[in-house]
Amino acid sequence: MGSSREPARELTVIIADDQAVTRAGVRRALEAAGLRVLAEASNAAGVVAAALAHRPDICLLDVCIPGNGIVAAEQIRSSLAETKIVMLTSSERDEDLFGALRAGADGYLLKTISAERLPRALRGVVDDGAALPRALTARLIREFRSNTRDRRLQITLAGKSVELTAREFEVLEYMRRGEPTAKIAQHFRISDVTVRRHVSAIVRKLGVPDRRAAITLLRRTDDLQLRNLAAR
Repeated sequence: MGSSREPARELTVIIADDQAVTRAGVRRALEAAGLRVLAEASNAAGVVAAALAHRPDICLLDVCIPGNGIVAAEQIRSSLAETKIVMLTSSERDEDLFGALRAGADGYLLKTISAERLPRALRGVVDDGAALPRALTARLIREFRSNTRDRRLQITLAGKSVELTAREFEVLEYMRRGEPTAKIAQHFRISDVTVRRHVSAIVRKLGVPDRRAAITLLRRTDDLQLRNLAAR
């Protein structure tokens, strides 16, 4: 008797990566598993144009392509609601993971994934699943839990009440210790640019002219007060 199981339908894919050798390897892995690659692109503008032209089942993007893969994902998502977007990247930074998901990505895979598992992961996404490595899933759970708490903290400095986000408060604590931007970025697995953006927001909310003035003000604050606030 023949099997009653329907054969898996052919899925169409567009690949975006700035390395030709990587695109070639991904293409081989997908075509060997019965997926059809419609086009390749080496930058954000190219993959957005290809997606709009071909309307594939899946766009497979590297976060770090020229023009920013996350920006490309957001543009594709806004125009093609039915197309699944999966990031295939070497970046394990929280900033990239959460940025991609906020942009509308349906999955986030690392380039360490095997050639056998990649096609299965993409089929799983199309079947209304998601694609996320186990190591990154734990981070996503932590972020979700933190987002269910109160994300705003009130502190009082020099008689002035200031509202900070939880992340701004965490950065503020490292500022008070005199930690440099690079070390703060390394601790939170975010970019130096993101740290500077948090610092700028803190400086503005504290009503001081620059980071040095903010640190001076922070060091005048009672340590016990800040520790109690952090525990709330």
